[in-house]
Amino acid sequence: MTFDIDAIANRRRLLAGLGGLGLMGAAGCAPGQLARPEPMAGLGDFDTLPRLAPIRMRPDRISKITVCLRPFRKAGPRLDVETVGDKTVVHNYGHGGSGWSLSWGSGTIAAKNALSTGERDIAVIGCGALGLTTATLLRRAGANVTIYASERTPDTRSARATGTWSPDSRIAAVGATAPGFEAQWEQMCRTSYAAFQTYLGLAGDPVEWTDRYSLFDNPPGPGRATPHDPNGVRFVEYVDRVRDITPRSLDLAPGSHPFPTPYARRGTAMQFNIAEYAHLLMTDYLLAGGKIETMTFHTPADLAALKQKVVVNCTGYGARALWKDESIIPVRGQIAWLIPQFEVHYGLYYKGVSILARRDGIVVQQVGQTEAWGYNDDSEVASRSEAEDAIATIAALYGRGRTPAA
Repeated sequence: MTFDIDAIANRRRLLAGLGGLGLMGAAGCAPGQLARPEPMAGLGDFDTLPRLAPIRMRPDRISKITVCLRPFRKAGPRLDVETVGDKTVVHNYGHGGSGWSLSWGSGTIAAKNALSTGERDIAVIGCGALGLTTATLLRRAGANVTIYASERTPDTRSARATGTWSPDSRIAAVGATAPGFEAQWEQMCRTSYAAFQTYLGLAGDPVEWTDRYSLFDNPPGPGRATPHDPNGVRFVEYVDRVRDITPRSLDLAPGSHPFPTPYARRGTAMQFNIAEYAHLLMTDYLLAGGKIETMTFHTPADLAALKQKVVVNCTGYGARALWKDESIIPVRGQIAWLIPQFEVHYGLYYKGVSILARRDGIVVQQVGQTEAWGYNDDSEVASRSEAEDAIATIAALYGRGRTPAA
């Protein structure tokens, strides 16, 4: 999402991200659409709001409902190295809601740790966001790489992510990180951000810039409330360190936007069309000579079966069971997928519900007012009622007064 502090009132805007870091969706003019004549506040006639196609917010358009458990660790992601039997294990897991966003930066750290051993035949466990990216980086560095995983990308938890740029979404808890972690996070963030720029403009739009609108019935506050879980844990907020690399949001004056709410903010952020992006990662990895084998690991002792002496552990939430890592706290997130609308190129946040218009479907997600939504909830059972409530919340925007298509 865009790094936009002002775009956050009580919720770090859109999707598991910070205000501005987590806004979901996309906006813009579809071919043939005309710009509205109203200029945005303070920008004169040079920047007008585009006409926006209405989103068909109806339960009968639900194509599927998916649930993902984000692997949150209060201390932040695990990036250390340990010895297990005769194996050197490089850890790379526990990124909360920032796995895709930080994948290139975190993978760079893991790849460096693995290569520093002097070995050039390396195993990677896990085929999600971190596993695929780390394996790709190792292969680019000239290593022989084999991914071992029980599931391929379409079936991993990473494939159920929202797909928005949210690099500090539930990345760590205030007071629980080691010295220097904030600077390490910034480096991971900047490295990843630069890497994603190389995917812009490719066929299939694996990564693209999109506009999102945060809507309010009452005047939004000047800043954001510090998100916390019911037990008092506060999530770190590092967005200020990287505000120089992403666009800012703008308040839209009442009457200058096409929504029925009196207040709105518009921001711009990167989104990952995960189906296409993950497919591209997998294809590039295999074409470069990378290998994938199906294998299930139940305990660290199972690593003894691997021929490689160095293993990079990118098991995400699965590390909780595999490594008996009770520091991993699940943060549940559910997505209701609506049939794609290729004329829709904008996203919304309203009353704790986030919308992201991806090429593979309209993502509808209840995100709550703080990042505590779904905290310590390990249920992966889909809730139809949660999905329909979220749809009804946004549908109300198209049923009162003006609509975006008006």
